[in-house]
Amino acid sequence: MSRHRALSPGPDDEVMPYSDDETDDELDVTSEEEPEEVPEAPGAPHPPVEARPSEMGWKVKANDRPYHHLPEFQKKVFLCIKKSRYSGNDIKTYKYNVLTFLPLNLYEQFKRVANLYFLALLILQIIPDITTLPWYTTLIPLVVVLGVTAIKDLVDDLARHRMDKEINNRKCEVLLDGRFQESKWRHMEVGDVVRLKKNDFIPADLLLLSSSNPNSLVYVETAELDGETNLKFRLGLRVTDEKLQHERQLADFNALIECEEPNNRLDKFVGTMLWERERYPLDADNMLLRGCTIRNTDMCHGLVIFAGADTKIMRNGGKTRFKRTKIDELMNYMVYTIFALLILVAAGLAIGHSFWYEEIGSKAWYLYDGKDQDASYRGFLSFWGYIIVLNTMVPISLYVSVEVIRLGQSKFINWDLQMYFSDKDTPAKARTTTLNEQLGQIEYIFSDKTGTLTQNVMAFKKCTIAGRSYGEPTTAEGVVLDRGRPVDWSWNRQADKKFQFMDNSLVACVRSGKDKDANEFFKLLSLCHTVMVEEHEDGELVYQAASPDEGALVTAARNFGYVFLSRTQDTITIREMDREATYEMLALLDFNSDRKRMSIILKFPDGRIRLYCKGADTVIYERLSPNSRHKETTQTALDIFANATLRTLCLCYKDITTAEYEAWSRIHKEAQVTMVDRDAALDRVYEQIEGNLMLIGATAIEDKLQEGVPETIAKLAKAEIKIWVLTGDKKETAENIGFSCSLLTDDMQIHYGEDVNEKLSIRQAKRRNEPPVIRRGKKKPAEPFFTTPGKNALIITGGWLNEILYEKKKKRRRLRLRRLGKRSTPTSPQDGQPMDDWEKERRQIDFVDMACECEAVICCRVTPKQKANVVSLVKKYKKAVTLSIGDGANDVNMIKTADIGVGISGQEGMQAVMSSDYAFAQFRYLERLLLVHGRWSYIRMCKFLRFFFFKNFAFTLVHFWYSFFSGYSSQVTYEDWFITLYNLCYSSLPVLLVGLLDQDVNDKLSLKFPKLYLPGQQGTMFNYRNFFISLFHGIFVSLIIFFIPYGAFLQTMGQDGEAPSDYQSFAVVTASSLIFTVNLQISLDTSYWTFVNCFAVLGSIAIYFGIMFDIHSAGIHVIFPSTFTFTGAASNALRQPYLWLTIILTVGISLLPVICIQFLYKSIWPSVGDKIQRNRKRYEMELEEEEKKKPSAFQRGRRSRRSAYAFSHSRGYADLIASGRSIRRRPTGRDRTQESIREVPQREAENI
Repeated sequence: MSRHRALSPGPDDEVMPYSDDETDDELDVTSEEEPEEVPEAPGAPHPPVEARPSEMGWKVKANDRPYHHLPEFQKKVFLCIKKSRYSGNDIKTYKYNVLTFLPLNLYEQFKRVANLYFLALLILQIIPDITTLPWYTTLIPLVVVLGVTAIKDLVDDLARHRMDKEINNRKCEVLLDGRFQESKWRHMEVGDVVRLKKNDFIPADLLLLSSSNPNSLVYVETAELDGETNLKFRLGLRVTDEKLQHERQLADFNALIECEEPNNRLDKFVGTMLWERERYPLDADNMLLRGCTIRNTDMCHGLVIFAGADTKIMRNGGKTRFKRTKIDELMNYMVYTIFALLILVAAGLAIGHSFWYEEIGSKAWYLYDGKDQDASYRGFLSFWGYIIVLNTMVPISLYVSVEVIRLGQSKFINWDLQMYFSDKDTPAKARTTTLNEQLGQIEYIFSDKTGTLTQNVMAFKKCTIAGRSYGEPTTAEGVVLDRGRPVDWSWNRQADKKFQFMDNSLVACVRSGKDKDANEFFKLLSLCHTVMVEEHEDGELVYQAASPDEGALVTAARNFGYVFLSRTQDTITIREMDREATYEMLALLDFNSDRKRMSIILKFPDGRIRLYCKGADTVIYERLSPNSRHKETTQTALDIFANATLRTLCLCYKDITTAEYEAWSRIHKEAQVTMVDRDAALDRVYEQIEGNLMLIGATAIEDKLQEGVPETIAKLAKAEIKIWVLTGDKKETAENIGFSCSLLTDDMQIHYGEDVNEKLSIRQAKRRNEPPVIRRGKKKPAEPFFTTPGKNALIITGGWLNEILYEKKKKRRRLRLRRLGKRSTPTSPQDGQPMDDWEKERRQIDFVDMACECEAVICCRVTPKQKANVVSLVKKYKKAVTLSIGDGANDVNMIKTADIGVGISGQEGMQAVMSSDYAFAQFRYLERLLLVHGRWSYIRMCKFLRFFFFKNFAFTLVHFWYSFFSGYSSQVTYEDWFITLYNLCYSSLPVLLVGLLDQDVNDKLSLKFPKLYLPGQQGTMFNYRNFFISLFHGIFVSLIIFFIPYGAFLQTMGQDGEAPSDYQSFAVVTASSLIFTVNLQISLDTSYWTFVNCFAVLGSIAIYFGIMFDIHSAGIHVIFPSTFTFTGAASNALRQPYLWLTIILTVGISLLPVICIQFLYKSIWPSVGDKIQRNRKRYEMELEEEEKKKPSAFQRGRRSRRSAYAFSHSRGYADLIASGRSIRRRPTGRDRTQESIREVPQREAENI
């Protein structure tokens, strides 16, 4: 593996670039602050600008509902109708109600061209002069199709109604008329004060006012938003915390909140609170967002700022797009082609009728019909007559059959026990019935990381202490085993029983107390952290960490006998084996993304002062003392851990004299109160004390992947499906997971944002130097970006993504010009901007081309909108079928943008599932969804459509050949009832079952041979070539079905001396030949025979003869003489043996060429599927043998070093700890005049 980095200035890789999500108001302010004469450096960071109150357009008055309905807050909806700009808190995802269902559903159905066509046909059939078929031949199928589709839409919408009702009718306590009353979510309004309790869902975006914890501290779980289960904390303002604890105080609360307009930025909120003539600043730390859950907090109060559709979680949803499959689009074009053919054929026959009537019809006295119409007018009527006669070329039953097949395929996905996750009782769920065959055509998968590829669970797996590595299965005596037993923690009553560790020798070493380094190692882990602790009534300790990494390390120390018990603002208490000890905390030097380490300075009970530090090996090794031991052995262990894709941290310490600490403390206090660039000043001070460290060892944490993720990715890659990971995580974490799940491998050359930008800029400069004629002329094949052989991978951050795609500065520049009233001028080539839209588009195409040349692409620190933009770029420029998979609200936009969206269910968050097309509990089920269900669905649908078109061409074109012998008079060949029932009863069931049940190979072989998936990606099984093959096949069969019986009836004498050459007998013979031919043809095309298929084929033929003999009987003719006119035709014709021979000859000649062609193709040009079918028995035996063998463990690469450190994605709880806002419960009788506590500085935004 090699990496290339260009040394060029660029965006901060740690920052999530929300520029494309910013509101225009915010950018206006930013642009106003920028001096116009100073050019903007590419990628230069922009200082945050505090929004001024006058520019905040959203005003909320506490406990004052009428205020929000004032005229100034009204917006025009339609003409003079106005409503409040503040949304109610009820959400609506349904499409219909009782009044609108029928008109809206019919309107949507008649937007389908085919339905309109059949409605027009029905109208034509009512006109006596034109009609050639009874009106019921079209009405019955049309009503059935509209009815079935309407029922399906109704069932889907009722499910949405139920879900909306369930959410909108949730209860919570709202302050009304001076006291808290239980109210439904739907009745809440902006400005209401709400009381929430432990484990309650947050009903709207609330401003936190107070809580039962000290200083209004509230813990929230954000799994619905980002899929992360580690808790975040939120804080109320000190003034509201002190003054708004009781019901009466909350009822008198009348503050005015002025803040930003509703937007989709989950980590941002800017506002002010005007209360009692004082202004208080508000930020994201003061907000409780809808979709989160209250945890570890008995009670809290909040003020509704944004409700319903205005909440950030709803704003992140993106537009709900109407999704259609490629086959749907292709089918529509084919239907248009059939319409064109139909019009041409009808026009040709109408012209033929005009000539025939002119030459023959008008001169034959026995053809006179009593109507005085000239040849042209009769040709005109004949044209419409043939439109009606030949309308079955586009059968209406096609659409209802497609819906039935899709519904059945969806049920098979729901019923698949191999996609059922028993741990959480979660089955797979097809939430749509219209996209199944598209699952067999996926080319790109866009996946979230946290909660999708990973479990978001960190496990302490290995460590190295004083040069010795631990973690392999080992006995207490140090004997290494192939398979060991987990450590028995029964000796430690406060151990976490779920924690597993395989090395018994380390436990024995720590318990014996002989190895001082081992004891110091776990003492460091129990002291150097920002974890908060809560003790339950049963004595159980619950740790709350800023990240799962920290929680895993403290839990490991707890199990090894160093139990973190409690902390205050300046002390930490731990239990060291059986002895409790309290350490005075002198300073806490928190982690940030630049430092990549954290330290704590402690005063021991014996008066010693010691600094403990943990951090990334790259920064720790720079700060080690020359006297530090075990550097080389620890480095070797780090290499081994990193190549096993474990997340590593180095641990070290330093003893400090009292004089040294006091001198440093003075500098530290000065840096804490500086007003200019405080963070940088603190970092410089931290640097002074964090030197000459002594190395103890290193930890190795596993970011647990979901089961089967590497194998699934490897299998999908063999099917030539490219997987891109789009995540909000930092670059190091995303890269490490890329190696863990085998998306990245050691033989790949990794390219980063700066390399990509450089390559694209070179390509752009080269294009600018070309003459304009060449530049915008005929497209020439694009040159590859990577000319050297080998695999390539791309890792790019959100900041670089904006830089490369010209997303950020474009909008700021446009808005600044708009404020100044200027027109946007063409950009000069030197300022790094696109000269015009064409150049911007070319830049985007170049980026997509480059990314698609890579085996793996990872986009990290990207916003929800950027995720959706990346998906839409690939859809737009590659015309590829895309699938997005995620589990949080930050994935919803991406899920809705892709052709198919998959939600991971069974986790805490369900927001992604609600917006998805398919849902299941584990990433590994994606393999079965695509390679089995997707492939089968695609093959079945293609086979169904090919045969459906064939059987209708064969059926309809017989009328065309018959017209040459009937004076082009729109006379039908068959009996009317045969035409009505052909697609409903006689030929529908066998082809329907092929569409539902057919499979070329079974599921196990589908998974064993991923190459079987390729025909779907290439679209080879259903395209215009297949369509025209079906057309010519239909023409051939219709020729045989018409002309062989025609020849047999010509100058023929029956056994009884009669000539059965009448029209009705001919209709019976052609119809019987057709039924046998199409049912036997589908039998030849069936790959997977079941009893049901056999029954359907024989049953269809039996139904045909049963119904035909009934409607040709004398009894039914007596009852309905004008409707059933073929009295005795079937019994008369089919008693003649030579007519049976005619039927057999017709069917044989129709099927023989197909049998020969299929034989030749499978013998000479077999497909991959044909080869597998041929050797199916052997492959199935191999699979059985493989299943008996024990699967080998997944081996990771071990050839190169990858730096990957384990730490929180954002700053820890250091500010919270230093402020004294502890996790301890507030006493019931609380003194309102608390001691003054400094406000918490604004923290770095939580990882989205």
